[in-house]
Amino acid sequence: MTTATAQPVDASVFDLSPAELYSRYRKNLCKVPGLNMTLDISRMPFGKSFFRVMEPAMQHAYAEMEKLESGAIANPDENRMVGHYWLRAPGLAPEPDLTKAIHDTVEDIKAFVDAVHTKAVKPATAAKFTDVLSIGIGGSALGPQFLADALGGIKRKDKIKVHFIDNTDTDGIRRTLDGLGAKMKSTLVLVISKSGGTPEPRNGMIEAKAAFEAKGLDFAKHAVAITGDGSQLDGVAKGEGWLKIFPMWDWVGGRTSVMATVGLVPLALQGIKIDDFLAGAQKMDEITRKTFTKKNPAALLALMWHLATNGKGEKDMVMLPYKDRLLLLSRYLQQLVMESLGKEYDLDGNPVYQGIAVYGNKGSTDQHAYVQQLREGVNNFFATFIVGLQDTTTPGKNVIEVEDGVTAGDYLSGFFQGTRTALFENGRGSMTITCDKIDAKTVGALIALYERAVGFYATLVNINAYHQPGVEAGKKAAATVLEVQAKAVAALTATPQNPVQIAEAIGDADAVETIDLTLAHLAANKRIGKKGAGYLAN
Repeated sequence: MTTATAQPVDASVFDLSPAELYSRYRKNLCKVPGLNMTLDISRMPFGKSFFRVMEPAMQHAYAEMEKLESGAIANPDENRMVGHYWLRAPGLAPEPDLTKAIHDTVEDIKAFVDAVHTKAVKPATAAKFTDVLSIGIGGSALGPQFLADALGGIKRKDKIKVHFIDNTDTDGIRRTLDGLGAKMKSTLVLVISKSGGTPEPRNGMIEAKAAFEAKGLDFAKHAVAITGDGSQLDGVAKGEGWLKIFPMWDWVGGRTSVMATVGLVPLALQGIKIDDFLAGAQKMDEITRKTFTKKNPAALLALMWHLATNGKGEKDMVMLPYKDRLLLLSRYLQQLVMESLGKEYDLDGNPVYQGIAVYGNKGSTDQHAYVQQLREGVNNFFATFIVGLQDTTTPGKNVIEVEDGVTAGDYLSGFFQGTRTALFENGRGSMTITCDKIDAKTVGALIALYERAVGFYATLVNINAYHQPGVEAGKKAAATVLEVQAKAVAALTATPQNPVQIAEAIGDADAVETIDLTLAHLAANKRIGKKGAGYLAN
């Protein structure tokens, strides 16, 4: 299968009168039944023949998605299925054992979380767990962070407050640990790593364990592992007698793992109903499996991406959520979209350099930041507005008017509409997703919507959305740096040497820049010791 043929934009769309534009809006508005959500694509410059011409390619994308959900090997690099869709509909899994594993794990999460909330599971030196420290990287951090921020504090105080360590930055790690302070004795720690050997969560775990032990606390009595069966972390958790071990499955990729234990455990501990979250995703999956394109919001998103980027990633995706709770959505989508679509080769082995860059913050903050460039600068983007109609979680209560008949939420709605209009008037395309409210069901649906849109788009441009060789290349390069570091330190002597001389001493002339940067880092942290006199910075 070759890539779908890119279709020309129809710039005349930007010249439509308000009445004509409203008619186009009504004709093309996609309503998502059962989720109180709509997708408006009317302000994207597709022509009259666009959907007819793209329909064969879209039907092929539906067929490929059906194979994926049926258990086809989607990641040939690792001979893996890709089954994140089964997480919210276990009955779809191709094997009974998988169905049972998903169902049993969700029930196990609920039982463990209930035991924590009811104090049946509690720390040795405190009455109950009051906080959770989640240690992960990539999808094991971005997803849980997005959920915690988007769904926290709705109508009630969270049962447990969630904190995150999501990097191997020593200062960042210790700032988080120091922030826990005396609450460390009542903090439950989640260590999330499929292999257990990924450096960032491993390092965070080691730092956290040291901090707990420095306060006289038994880290194992506070620790929960979320990991693969038989992994390094699995061995540590079993050997030290951690409180609990939850599984990570090899058929769930990191960027689509938020509905597995990675996302469900911290979400449930926070006090959010995970059944609602999963139900929203399941409902969106049902809708986006249908092959009537004009009523399939994931298909429409993928097609609009193809139109906007010429099928080659020529424009960026700017996310503009007009809701504070969706602040971290763009960060979450950066990994989902860019790791999935950023590929050097297509499925036929041809170099294509595909991808779509994603960035965004939130409205109306963006209006005081980069909307100036979006409207009047280089036209290298398409925008997606996301709107929540309900201003608060308790509509009609405690309404405060900032002007006669006007609330702060009215201003936010006005800013959204004004920005969308200002962009359109200057020939800038946009889409709008409107939700009645931002709750667990809606957030689950939004994630499922974008997961499927990414899969559809990947088929349209003939790439594999489910492997990430570039990520592994970066990890291997980092390991090489640490190997050079060890050799360089061992080569230091009392006689001063510059990086070139040290490279010669270890027999690796190509490593001179690595030596320079690495020893500069060690020297700044006073870690070269007495041999430091033997290092001369360039």
